[in-house]
Amino acid sequence: MGPSRRSLLLLPVIYLGFISLGLPDGTLGVAWPAMHVGLDLPLGLAGTLLLVVTLLSAFASFTSGRVIARFRTGPVMTTSCVLTGTALLLVSRAENLGWLIAAAIPLGFGAGTVDAGLNGYVARNYSGRHMNWLHACWGIGATCGPLIMARALGTGAGWRAGYSTIALVQLSLAAVFLCTLPLWSAGDAHRDPGHAGHASGSAPKLQADSAAGWLSAGIFALYAAVEITTGLWAGSILVESRGIEPARAGLSVSAYYAAITIGRLLVGFAADRVGSRRLVGNGLLVALAGAGLFVTANTAGTAAVALVLFGLGLAPVYPGLMHEVPRRFAPAAVQAVIGRQTGGAYIGGAAFPALAGWLAPVSLEALTWIVTAGVVVLVFCVRRLDRITRPGG
Repeated sequence: MGPSRRSLLLLPVIYLGFISLGLPDGTLGVAWPAMHVGLDLPLGLAGTLLLVVTLLSAFASFTSGRVIARFRTGPVMTTSCVLTGTALLLVSRAENLGWLIAAAIPLGFGAGTVDAGLNGYVARNYSGRHMNWLHACWGIGATCGPLIMARALGTGAGWRAGYSTIALVQLSLAAVFLCTLPLWSAGDAHRDPGHAGHASGSAPKLQADSAAGWLSAGIFALYAAVEITTGLWAGSILVESRGIEPARAGLSVSAYYAAITIGRLLVGFAADRVGSRRLVGNGLLVALAGAGLFVTANTAGTAAVALVLFGLGLAPVYPGLMHEVPRRFAPAAVQAVIGRQTGGAYIGGAAFPALAGWLAPVSLEALTWIVTAGVVVLVFCVRRLDRITRPGG
């Protein structure tokens, strides 16, 4: 079986992997009101647990390059899914805080390794179209996870049943990874013919420890800070600062996340023709327009338009920058750079929204200006990265 056929057969498994990665995200927020009462834990402890999982995921991402180089992608993905599924089973059986802390360790390590590993594999072996669709699959998982938990709570089965269901999905995926190990090995050994030239012939031979390598990690930290801060605080800004009804504010925030997911699905059709660098650059300009509009939006309709515009602009940025790594860096540095980028995203996505929470009681409106400034900085940083990793440079 040729490498192209192997790559085609593996695609559905990779997509399922990212849907599975998104399933636990957002689930804690739905389950926690019942969990903290049932386990007699403080309401505010959810933030601490989420921070622990995020930091462990970041550590796993930073070290994924060495781990995958030694053990290869397929075995690492299989083991990581087993870790994640086992962690969720622990959560479903939790009797006290100690169980949740024990579960946080394999959950963080498993999620971070799957995230970095699948991003690296797709960047090396598939087109920009599939990278965008991969991240759209994460959005599908992040939407379905809370729905599964909400249904478990609504039917009276409880949060334990919700976590058990998601755990079984994760463990089933691990079995699929195990059965497809020969396909993963072929992907580690071969590159898609349409990518080999881009990845090796025209890209500068930059290493992971170059200035570009650290700049790319910083860009991902800033991107995640902007995206997650907006999703977390936009609703509060609309309700508390601008007097918009909570239901309409909630719809606006939902529209923001839907715009990111749908945008990635649509961008996938144009990614190979237009190119990731151009899509990222144009997307950031659209996002800047959306952020600027949100600063002044004082009606529910205008706010919804601003957030949709912002989400559509952000849609190609994360997958586009991921896909460009093999075209910017030497082949041996690709997985290490992607691991740093993923780790940077985890750190930025955890730290900045928390810092924003300290500022929120002082001025919610200040957050809109900070997010807008963050997009401006992103525009300049991405342009700088493009210049120092220009093909032939």
